[in-house]
Amino acid sequence: MYFIANWKMYGNLSSINTVKNVINLSKKTKFKKIKIIYCPPYTLLRPLIKKLRKSKIQVGAQNCHTDNEFGAYTGSVNAKMIKSVGGKFVIIGHSENRLEGDSNKKINLKIKSSLKENLKVIFCIGENLKEKRNKKTNKILKSQIINGLKNVKNLNNIIVAYEPIWAIGTGIIPKSNDLDKKVKTIKKILNKRFKSKNPKVLYGGSVNSKNISDLTQISSIDGFLIGGASQKSKNFIDIIKKTIN
Repeated sequence: MYFIANWKMYGNLSSINTVKNVINLSKKTKFKKIKIIYCPPYTLLRPLIKKLRKSKIQVGAQNCHTDNEFGAYTGSVNAKMIKSVGGKFVIIGHSENRLEGDSNKKINLKIKSSLKENLKVIFCIGENLKEKRNKKTNKILKSQIINGLKNVKNLNNIIVAYEPIWAIGTGIIPKSNDLDKKVKTIKKILNKRFKSKNPKVLYGGSVNSKNISDLTQISSIDGFLIGGASQKSKNFIDIIKKTIN
């Protein structure tokens, strides 16, 4: 099971101290096989990597530039730079970045750039409320997968995160039966396109310690991409414990 903490635009140097309880949890026998990944803002990548260096917890970035060579792109960070500070993962295609202009084509370039640097990609897909109401969810998901992963040869370094846009930050999560169907549909598309027998598909969107018990009943889900609830270690630990228990 994957537990990925997306801190979004949150945190300063003092926030790093909050991960010590998660480090302690990760060392317990019961939790040794789970994969915990923190994705903080760029400013905290290196300090957090240093904090976690004696643990099995890994660190990734929340986005990257399409070009993995150095260039005149003020304010941007690329996959090569993420790798150079010790980052192992990168989130690409998050709906918040799609709203800022990340098209499927741009996302595809970012994914290929990241894979070239041997980063593992957390590839976000999901429909908005209008698309859901118009029963276009499956069409949207298929389009995002096919175009986002164009010319990608395998899923060895790809984890897909299904994040319905209408669920992010709203406190609303899909009904268990509907969510199970969507995750299985995504896996079916991935199986057909990449001949992958065991693609990893996570769920993200208002995951918290109150609804995690319902979400863990869905066996098709391979883990969770957690936003606001991951920013405080107590909430993050509660989610992990309730999933594994």
